[in-house]
Amino acid sequence: MSFASPRDVYLLAVARGVSFLGDFMAATAILLALQDRGAGGPAVAAVLIASVVPVVALAPLVGRLVDRVDSRILLTTVGLAQAACCAAMALTTSTWLLIALVAALAAGVAVTTPTFNALLPDAAGPDGVGRAMAIGQTANSVGALAGPALAGVLVGVLGLRVPLLIDAVTYLAVAAAGLLLHTRRKAPIAAAGAGRTPWKIRNDRFLLALICLVGAIVLTINVDMVVGVFFIRETLGGSPVEFGLVEAAWTAGMLGGGWLAAARARDDGTLGRILVVMHLATALIVLVSGFASAVLVMYPLWLLGGAVNGAENNFIGVIAARRVPAEVRGAFFARFGAVINAANLIGYAAGGVLVGPFEPRHIVIGCGAAGIVGVAIFGGWMWRVSAAAGSAAASSLPGTSSSRSPSPACSGSAP
Repeated sequence: MSFASPRDVYLLAVARGVSFLGDFMAATAILLALQDRGAGGPAVAAVLIASVVPVVALAPLVGRLVDRVDSRILLTTVGLAQAACCAAMALTTSTWLLIALVAALAAGVAVTTPTFNALLPDAAGPDGVGRAMAIGQTANSVGALAGPALAGVLVGVLGLRVPLLIDAVTYLAVAAAGLLLHTRRKAPIAAAGAGRTPWKIRNDRFLLALICLVGAIVLTINVDMVVGVFFIRETLGGSPVEFGLVEAAWTAGMLGGGWLAAARARDDGTLGRILVVMHLATALIVLVSGFASAVLVMYPLWLLGGAVNGAENNFIGVIAARRVPAEVRGAFFARFGAVINAANLIGYAAGGVLVGPFEPRHIVIGCGAAGIVGVAIFGGWMWRVSAAAGSAAASSLPGTSSSRSPSPACSGSAP
């Protein structure tokens, strides 16, 4: 099984992996710095909210940009702007200016993420999407694995500025990828011309059910993102390095999960049912973690949770490549990202409110329980449309322009 452009598949992976290294290092460093300064849950929540609001708000505009503007122009200009933004973040001492710059940086991520996601199926070719997703996720996981651990060390020794400057340098990898990639996207506007019915997510019941299921679990579980630093540092008595290692354990698990999924990709109906089970497992893992008595207990739980998450991301990416028409991939990934990040936003806001009056342990347990309820509500719908899809989805090639009525890539957070 060969790729349409092996060089570009690996170049995409390296560029995003380096960017992930800087992003996770900077994000962890900011959370640790705020906690050390005595900032409470609202400040931590404000940073996390600032990182997702632009992705949600800009989705309609971004979708049109990614599908109509040369991908080389988008990646180079936005990558350079993000590098400048990170440099400015390293120079400020104001918490609220830092939050504003986080929002500006997220506006760039809102553009580059769907651009990369839309490019990958073209670079991989119809039969290579699953393996290309695993390669990309491996690079992302290596970057995300090293980032939190490095942040814990660097913040403890050198403070916040150095991780942010490193993040500025890594964004130059995005600009470099834009210049070096041979695969380029600029869908002709005529592709959406008169006489054609515009493709809509709501016309594909499979994708609609999938988005609702993923959104529900993200909303309920990502409250834990806000409370996590307080749970590890204060409830379990962990150090900054231990907090970074716990965060890295999830990412380490994603490495194996992504490759296992790439080797076992099947028809859409089967993958849909597997995703229901995986989302239930994720909620159960978070629930159990709330009963941990020491940081050491968190490592195997987060490794397992990361493995499940890695497989989920791979399956969702494969399904999206199969079912979404090539000319609207940018719009799909932008809007899918907006839905997931809106769920993130609500979860972060709820976390900021809850972390004051409630014990961190109780919030973590509540997150897991709410995740189980979310799967119970939307999992049945996903199961039914997956059964209806059956083996028909397996015969659909990635990038075809047909859409079928019974019928993403998530990151989270994202993607």
